[in-house]
Amino acid sequence: MTDTDTDTQTDTGPAADAGTGILAGEQRMLIDGELRHTGSGALFDVVHPGNEQVIGQATDGTVADMEQAIGAARRAFDTGRWATDVEFRHHCLMQLHAALDRHKERLRRIVVSEVGCPVSVTGSQVEDPIDEVRHWAQYGLDFAYLQDTGVHKAVMGTARRTLQFDPVGVVGAITPWNVPLYLNIAESTPALMAGNTVVLKPAQLTPWSGTELGRIVAEETDIPAGVFNVVCSNANEVGAALSADPRVDMVTFTGSTATGRAILAAAAPTVKKTMMELGGKSAHVVLDDAKLEKCLPMAAMVACVMSGQACIMASRILLPRSRYDEGIDILRAAMEATPVGDPWDPGVMQGPQISETQRQKVLGLVASGIESGARLVTGGGIPENLPVGYFTQPTLLADVDPDSRIAQEEIFGPVLTVIPYDTDDEAVAIANNSIYGLSGEVSSADPDRAFGIARRLRTGNVTVNGRSHFGITSPFGGTKQSGLGRRNGDEGFREYLELKTIGHPG
Repeated sequence: MTDTDTDTQTDTGPAADAGTGILAGEQRMLIDGELRHTGSGALFDVVHPGNEQVIGQATDGTVADMEQAIGAARRAFDTGRWATDVEFRHHCLMQLHAALDRHKERLRRIVVSEVGCPVSVTGSQVEDPIDEVRHWAQYGLDFAYLQDTGVHKAVMGTARRTLQFDPVGVVGAITPWNVPLYLNIAESTPALMAGNTVVLKPAQLTPWSGTELGRIVAEETDIPAGVFNVVCSNANEVGAALSADPRVDMVTFTGSTATGRAILAAAAPTVKKTMMELGGKSAHVVLDDAKLEKCLPMAAMVACVMSGQACIMASRILLPRSRYDEGIDILRAAMEATPVGDPWDPGVMQGPQISETQRQKVLGLVASGIESGARLVTGGGIPENLPVGYFTQPTLLADVDPDSRIAQEEIFGPVLTVIPYDTDDEAVAIANNSIYGLSGEVSSADPDRAFGIARRLRTGNVTVNGRSHFGITSPFGGTKQSGLGRRNGDEGFREYLELKTIGHPG
């Protein structure tokens, strides 16, 4: 650990562009306490989505690098003090919280640089995850790892039953590009505080949110070598090696359902514990008594603020036929008023897609919706005033067939599809007509009626009248093909623990 107190000291490496705020992040990965490049010296480019320019590089890790990181994590768990010393874990994570807080402006610049997230909405990508480190440090310190449940009737008489919660072991964390710093922290810090060691594999498009975290751990905390490792790579087989390695006890993953299936298949031979937050195609059921002028502009804002690159976004808007035209007009106005542009502009709410590949996927799905009979109300293309950067117009499609591709596939872009319905029962059936079940929303002037509809939705989370379900103390996760397990809350912390039941005289 070194004493690095200010961002001025930290930023003496890669220089920031004073005009744009773009900042190149840490190239090196962290393996067994050492910040280093891959053996061959290979690098891969990091591109800023707002101007399509290469803004820096990261080391291109290999399967051999991943195997070394896993070996270090295995050794640190099996032979070190991390798994058994909760006070030491608390001390180290509080150091990490303080260090992240010192460098939050550098981290903000990195997030905007590699993700293209508008600087105006980076609070959820920077401040919130930093606060969560402190939360998990205290939660893990206070958690009862040994719980006496009293004397119970057993097979052979009676016995006192004690529950013991132990760390799972080596946790592999594979994270996506849409909210990288948040998810790197959300998947790593509760695992660490529970006593596990971690190997983090950040997304290829956003490596710096992981490598910067590794640098801060190495330079500014007492976390022992091997406890936390970061392996960045531009090769898919490196993440696949983490999922398949028998030395890894658990894999936590956030990303597409297709990749989740592949990880489950790789983990199956060793029956690893898995926790997965996968795709979503959430529905917002707007009931016929709802205040449309209140709920629909917010729905449009949520669809655009992360360029639609959010798994919990309610991308299907279900409007009653009796108020359908009124609702379409409100949504159209809200989407057309959304400021789109340079993510460094504090007045911008929607930045670019993460890449040209992602933008073409979004535009292709919009085209397929129109071909299947949907009506393009607004958007559907590339903003004329933004020829450079991976920008997409806020897009509204009406008269969407509930069974069409545009209503069934996750778009991950600033696109809302509107589906009409006649009765509450029909709305529930349409909402549940999906392989996904991650989130959902209900709006009504009658809270009890809205709550009743929320209870009928087959999804892991529901927001009623704008009261969000999401928070660090609230369990979050999906049903159906949207995932396994829960993040956050007591349930989220216990995902990183194994339960041992001990029967003994008492």
